[in-house]
Amino acid sequence: MAMLRSLMALRRLQRLAVAPLSFTGGATTQVLREMSTLPRVYVTRQIPPEGLRILRDSGQVQFELWDSDDVPVPRNELLQNVKGVDGLLCVLTEKIDAELLDAAGPNLKVLSTMSVGFDHLSLEELKKRGIRVGYTPEVLTDAVAELTVALLLATSRRLIEATHEAKTGGWGTWRTLWLCGYELANSTVGILGLGRIGVAIAERLAPFKVKKFIYTDVAPRPELAKAINAEYVSLDELAKQSDFLSVCCALTPETKEICNKDLFAKMKNTSIIINTSRGGVVNQEDLYEALSTGQIAGAGLDVTVPEPLPTSHPLFTLKNCVILPHIASASYSTRNAMSALAVNNLLLGLRGQPMIKELKL
Repeated sequence: MAMLRSLMALRRLQRLAVAPLSFTGGATTQVLREMSTLPRVYVTRQIPPEGLRILRDSGQVQFELWDSDDVPVPRNELLQNVKGVDGLLCVLTEKIDAELLDAAGPNLKVLSTMSVGFDHLSLEELKKRGIRVGYTPEVLTDAVAELTVALLLATSRRLIEATHEAKTGGWGTWRTLWLCGYELANSTVGILGLGRIGVAIAERLAPFKVKKFIYTDVAPRPELAKAINAEYVSLDELAKQSDFLSVCCALTPETKEICNKDLFAKMKNTSIIINTSRGGVVNQEDLYEALSTGQIAGAGLDVTVPEPLPTSHPLFTLKNCVILPHIASASYSTRNAMSALAVNNLLLGLRGQPMIKELKL
């Protein structure tokens, strides 16, 4: 069902693709002359093929892209390549700040990021310059929810440890408590930040016979909570009651390192925290202390600070910490849908039309 929804989202974006610019009559030189006046766009990464196809077929822009998906464009090259562009399509690895916007110059009117998060964007600087911003929420909800559940199960049932033991000869005679973990059945699941993704996670966890869902947010969200029969509680109660705590909030000044030693001190020593939102929401030094001392049972992280997390980081030494390389939205259908939405946002913005998904600055 989740795959079907992702495919349906991609099909909708394909149908919404901005109509190609057509040339009728005239010589090739006239076509080239018209193309030379098209808006200039820079794409900071080799985006998935569906978005690239829409961009190429539109005929509405002349664009240059950093043709690699493995290595981000170096900062000095990025600053050089954005000079004079009308539109910019970026991913979350690019810091869009005053320096970059100054380098781009006054022609830049539209920025489209292929991400649902926007903590890599200097929103005040963009607002000050009157630059419109598109982003890609909703299309990745199913993929992120699926990965969150997978990470929760891998952490709570110690699957990474078990795989290692099987591969390295640790699998000996059957033992009564060897590699035991924690079940979802009859548990309390807490959600920090109840939005579309939090609801989607709860919907997937409910069949595991979860006893209770609780959540906290800046304010109660009764409509969303009703869909999953979740109870609104304070942050302190969320920490105290949760057997599994899923972090789903955006990174803001208010949520920066909200998961810290004070929160961990209130959690059960059998509880597990999962973060698929943004790395900056968790104080990693405090998390290491809580995990290494047995204050909490385990952690699953798809996001860290920095990214990539250095292999020498202490968290990698812990068996009860599962770390993934920020892959929550990494399904073929979702990444293609994200690229299609990002390109459509860009093209519509350059036309002066409403974007499909636009940040209100």
